Amino acid sequence: MRRRSLLAHCTALALMSAGAGLPAWAASRHTILVVGDSLSAEYGLERGKGWVALLEKQLAQDKQSATVVNASISGDTTSGGRSRLPALLKQHRPTLVVIELGANDALRGLPLSMTQDNLLAMARAAKAAGAKVLLVGMQVPPNYGRRYSDDFAALFGTVSKAENTALVPFLLKGVADVPNAETLFQADRIHPNAKAHPTMLANVWAGLKPMLR
Repeated sequence: MRRRSLLAHCTALALMSAGAGLPAWAASRHTILVVGDSLSAEYGLERGKGWVALLEKQLAQDKQSATVVNASISGDTTSGGRSRLPALLKQHRPTLVVIELGANDALRGLPLSMTQDNLLAMARAAKAAGAKVLLVGMQVPPNYGRRYSDDFAALFGTVSKAENTALVPFLLKGVADVPNAETLFQADRIHPNAKAHPTMLANVWAGLKPMLR
């Protein structure tokens, strides 16, 4: 009996030791991969102040077993994200993929059909890899032309409906569309400052939290 107990104890220790060496994606219930641009890459911010870093704190506070991988790059477009995604999926094996891209496509005046095709391809690739998808929408100011602005805002909903993904309609809701919005932006008036990022997190969290169940 004692020998059997000792064997069980040694086996448990071995399993614990092996578990300590597992990669984060295996140890956590969820791995959340964020593929975005400067809005998610902490452009112009002190490290730890961006919404993705705040998401990690929110997950811990909510007692969610999850690892966050921020694969966002300032200046990235949907084409860049599409080309990078297959390797990211293979490396990190995410259970959830947050796609926050498209703003730079609009800034460069790229065809909306190209942006939509790239987002569709990314959503399909993530789903094929076994991940759920949260698409984060953006809007552009009316000075781009009313039709372009409306069509750009609408394409995120179109992609989400086509691929049955979760959707955050507008990442900067409560930031870019409020009185005195300039107080929530950096000097370039393009990138939100640290005061804005908790609101951005709240917008993403509303869509992401139900996906963690």
